[in-house]
Amino acid sequence: MAFTLPKIYPITDTLISGLSHAEQIKLLAAGGASLIQLREKKASPREFYEAAREAMLIGRRLGVRIIINDRVDIAIAVGADGVHLGQDDLPPDRVRSLLGEGPIIGFSTHTLEQALAADSAPVDYVAIGPVFHTSTKEKPDAVVGLEALSEIKRRISKPLVAIGGVTLDRARSVIASGADSVAIISDLLSTGDITERTRALAGLLR
Repeated sequence: MAFTLPKIYPITDTLISGLSHAEQIKLLAAGGASLIQLREKKASPREFYEAAREAMLIGRRLGVRIIINDRVDIAIAVGADGVHLGQDDLPPDRVRSLLGEGPIIGFSTHTLEQALAADSAPVDYVAIGPVFHTSTKEKPDAVVGLEALSEIKRRISKPLVAIGGVTLDRARSVIASGADSVAIISDLLSTGDITERTRALAGLLR
């Protein structure tokens, strides 16, 4: 199946939502999400593996593609659809050699220079952020802003995901500034009805 980057790209978080990754996938998928990233910063590798395996079963049943954040080993172990890498993770070229040509690889960047380098790497999409102030990282990078987002989009060829502080109210301006997709954590998981919030965002960006 060819990779298509949807406009909404939810990221799970068990601490923010109070739900398992599998439960979050059910609710996000019901709202229209088709590509979801599993993000786990607290669990042990074994615990994350078990959670990811359960999430994959749900994802397969619902037709949702699952990306694993950071953990290439767990992505391989559970047969995930891909992996999302940060600046401190394994280099994309080494990960591509491990995964082969099929799985999706995304790569986080925080500056124009990093985005330009990522554009020539063997990745399927480039993420840039934080676009706005974010509370989901303990030590966030400097805010990028919409003007820099637009410049980055003009200068790279790969699909661009905007992340960091994106909300329902800000999403349209982020897409209008050049992002192909918005990755959202808190605004989907901490505002009450996850399914309805996801559905509202999907409708807004349709």
